[in-house]
Amino acid sequence: MGTTVQKFPWLYDLTIGQVLAETARKFPMREALVFSQNNMRMTYTEFAGAVSGVAKGLLALGIKPGEHAAIWATNLPEWVLVQYGAASIGVVLVTINPAYRPFELRYTLEQSDVVALFLTDEFKTSNYYAIFGETCPEITQAHDGKISCASFPKLRYAIAIKPDALEGYLAWDAMIEEGRKIKDSELETIAKELRASDVINIQYTSGTTGFPKAARVTHRNVLMNAWYVTDCQNISENDRMCVPVPLYHWFGCVMGSLGAVTRGAAMIIPAEYFAPAATLETIQKERCTTIYGLPTMFIALLAILEGASVKQNLSSLRSGIMAGSPCPIEVMKKVIDDMGCREITIAYGQTETSPVVTQSRVDDSIELRVETVGRASAHRQEPGPRGSAHLLQAKSRALQGAPLHQVRQ
Repeated sequence: MGTTVQKFPWLYDLTIGQVLAETARKFPMREALVFSQNNMRMTYTEFAGAVSGVAKGLLALGIKPGEHAAIWATNLPEWVLVQYGAASIGVVLVTINPAYRPFELRYTLEQSDVVALFLTDEFKTSNYYAIFGETCPEITQAHDGKISCASFPKLRYAIAIKPDALEGYLAWDAMIEEGRKIKDSELETIAKELRASDVINIQYTSGTTGFPKAARVTHRNVLMNAWYVTDCQNISENDRMCVPVPLYHWFGCVMGSLGAVTRGAAMIIPAEYFAPAATLETIQKERCTTIYGLPTMFIALLAILEGASVKQNLSSLRSGIMAGSPCPIEVMKKVIDDMGCREITIAYGQTETSPVVTQSRVDDSIELRVETVGRASAHRQEPGPRGSAHLLQAKSRALQGAPLHQVRQ
């Protein structure tokens, strides 16, 4: 019998930093990141430069490849910059749920061995400085973010993302300024030593059966997932992806953030957290072509559309991803008819698989999109240990077109 030779995508043996560099080379003047809330926008050239600044800032703090840095924040531009800045020098990013309370934050920091924590100021009723102060009271004695915390002996720095941070924290701008002392050649030397098989992210599971479990994934895991997820939607450099889902979750940071960069598309973040009206306004203003969300998010968007006195122009939309729970067929029909997402896809995955295992295709019928979780992603078919999550290969095949109730048994 002959051996089937499979062609892998161009990014198979590359790191996240190398993929960003290549995309910036191909599409230097295309928009990479847009944050609608304050009209911040960057081209790929500008984005790559800002990422380099964060990487240098981390090195200036003495943070080395292989060490862990955590980010505890809402959907801010700095979140994405930390994601790529850390990855470009091999610093493992630990993503923390913005809704965590003190005991959850404590558990995560204790288990993940982070040496640096990036945090925002507040989220809804949560004051991050107060919660962190309760978790690490030594922050009141800190100077320029340098911490010596009994509960977390490896934690050395606390960096405030937003301006006007409390005394004791290292300001974001101060970190970037320190990074100017680092030469480009130092970044280049480190980048050459990194491998696609290196662990680069730690994502925590939902913890529905106990404390959250830490899933360790590599550059290749998340890049391949991002590539095939966007492939199922026919995403190209001409697309503008609306990403209102949380960046701390794989839905945002892999399917959204990395998905955009692997294709040279624009990543459009409407606001710090999901706001239906702001999301619709952003889609219209930025001419977004795809949108990601949970069924409940789409229901909230549809409710605003139905009650609006002035019809919004969403004609630019064509595709996207709905995931997280089953979608009623009535909702799917409205998403297609009222929002114009005629090529919306359904995805199923889990934290440990970084994340997507199966996904529907743009030409699948409505019935297939709401009654099944689609077909196995192409990278789940890769031979042996080369696959993104090869141990789940058999499970992935078994789930092809499987009814949702079967998946959850």
